[in-house]
Amino acid sequence: MARAAAHTRRWRIAELIFGLPFGASFVLHAIYPMGIAQGAFLPLLTPIGIVLILLAIGIIGAARRELARYDQPTDPGQPTGRLVTTGPYSRSRNPLYLAAALFFLGLALLLNTVWGVVALLLAVVACRYLLIVPEERYLAAKFGADYGAYCASVGRWLGRRRP
Repeated sequence: MARAAAHTRRWRIAELIFGLPFGASFVLHAIYPMGIAQGAFLPLLTPIGIVLILLAIGIIGAARRELARYDQPTDPGQPTGRLVTTGPYSRSRNPLYLAAALFFLGLALLLNTVWGVVALLLAVVACRYLLIVPEERYLAAKFGADYGAYCASVGRWLGRRRP
């Protein structure tokens, strides 16, 4: 029997899974500062970071609009009634998590902190196991073959798959 929602614990949200490690990276950077780049490469970090942050904001907006268009929640603690496979969801099964990763990568570059990149890597692993895997189980139980076909055609993070 399928659960009512993908997550039953309120702490299992992207804001915490990505935000807590990144917050810890600020503490580590204050104790032991480590920059990503120096010298000639340093000026490149700011524009690249800004572009990644703006791209992330755009993806978040598009993904939320697509869910709203089908009257579906963005909170994985709420039940979903329809499989959304259009808009950003036609290119990523998890565009909101992809956007969070891009946002925090952009922020790490903007702040020139290696600790931010390390925190992001830990957050992506945690996201996969604490958020994505339970959501995939929930959606597979709820939508069966339709979800299986969607997984076969769209990558977890990014990309269309050839049949």
